[in-house]
Amino acid sequence: MASDTARAHLVYGEWLRREGRRQEARKSLRTAHQLLSGMGVEAFAERAARELRATGEHPRKRTTQPAHALTSHELHIARLVATGATSREIGAQLFLSPRTIEAHLRSIFRKLGITSRRQLKELPLR
Repeated sequence: MASDTARAHLVYGEWLRREGRRQEARKSLRTAHQLLSGMGVEAFAERAARELRATGEHPRKRTTQPAHALTSHELHIARLVATGATSREIGAQLFLSPRTIEAHLRSIFRKLGITSRRQLKELPLR
């Protein structure tokens, strides 16, 4: 649902820009760029960035801190994993199943561009 919303902002912003309504387009395109970048949908995020540049604005780069890409819940789980806790231990602490913890870990790994729990220990998760 969130990706549909982000793409709707993108298409609407493109339409507004083509209609010559640059100020209005910027607002919609900024929202689309933030949402799409946050979801990791780089192709659409780049499309939104191109449209923003066409309105005369330069979109902001994503933050360099890896922890900013994570939700607060994912960050909490990542910190627990970095301490060496197992999925079963984390699940018991957070009242979640180990399978749910593994699903969160897949999302965390994708967002941070890593492939193992060991790599989490090396990242600054603040």
